[in-house]
Amino acid sequence: MLRVHFAPDDLARVRIARSPDPLAETILSLPVLQGSGPHGVALAGWRARTRGSLRPSMRPLLELAPARAGEYVPEAFTHAATATLPDSLDHTWSLPRHQWAADFLATEQLRPHAPRWIHALHHGDREWGALVRNALLKYHAVAVAPYWAQLLAAAHADRSRRALVTADSGVDGLLATLHPEVRWASPVLHVPCRTDADLRLSGRGLLLVPTFFWPEPLALLDNADPGRPLVLRYPIALDLADYASVWAAPRASSASPAPPGPGGALAALLGATRARVLRAVETPASTGELARRTGTSPATASHHATVLRTAGLLTTERDGSGVLHALTPLGRVLLGGAAT
Repeated sequence: MLRVHFAPDDLARVRIARSPDPLAETILSLPVLQGSGPHGVALAGWRARTRGSLRPSMRPLLELAPARAGEYVPEAFTHAATATLPDSLDHTWSLPRHQWAADFLATEQLRPHAPRWIHALHHGDREWGALVRNALLKYHAVAVAPYWAQLLAAAHADRSRRALVTADSGVDGLLATLHPEVRWASPVLHVPCRTDADLRLSGRGLLLVPTFFWPEPLALLDNADPGRPLVLRYPIALDLADYASVWAAPRASSASPAPPGPGGALAALLGATRARVLRAVETPASTGELARRTGTSPATASHHATVLRTAGLLTTERDGSGVLHALTPLGRVLLGGAAT
């Protein structure tokens, strides 16, 4: 068990990431692919489809993050927090050498028999760097990209729910309801861990990052910069229904991945027209103006505004002889989460 001790300053520095990072999710899916592990039934179909799509050029990734990588996740590949895989890869390969060196030391300690090529990768070998980058792009296209829009929609909905919990119950409520296996007994957060340890945040704060492919809470320290926030990845899929919402209607071809970024995620959650309406009221608008901005009829715009108002995402107030639609705080949270 990892016991994370909060100082008063740390409670003010708890943040929820806007979305999962595509590179981190790709890396975290690799150990899950190779084992049965938790939620084996829920992931069985994904494993079968993905294993059937593996190509020889992707095989090194199975050594980079093997089935037992729950004991150690390649840290250099989990810091990007960007919207697209190419951006995440660019960020990762531009990390300073001391970051790669710190990750290499952790690799040596926790995986003393790791293949030599992994050592070369951490020391900047360009050939292995190019091979791994290419393998990650190809693997992501078959293992993660077909489900990315649904995954983002689930993550954004989860973030919105947690924002409401925080508004109603404060950070105590947020931490107390984070995950069934995570226990909050102020000022200590108890996180399942293979080792028994105490960690004092001492003002560094906590970054909560939603994850879909990793089925357990996962705390990651920055090996190179102990002053950075502790990253705690928490699963957003807790039962078969949660998994089914992401597996539903995946795109059949890796050549046409799920639309990345904000447009695809918000549309997957609300529907394309309703997502346009929500974006259109980021600046308050009348029904006629809303119809103009979204290219719909006033009747259609009014209908979607009513649905969004019922869901608590926008308000409608009388403005002279007409009405004015505007985002609620929850609507802004949802748009903010989709903006990454």
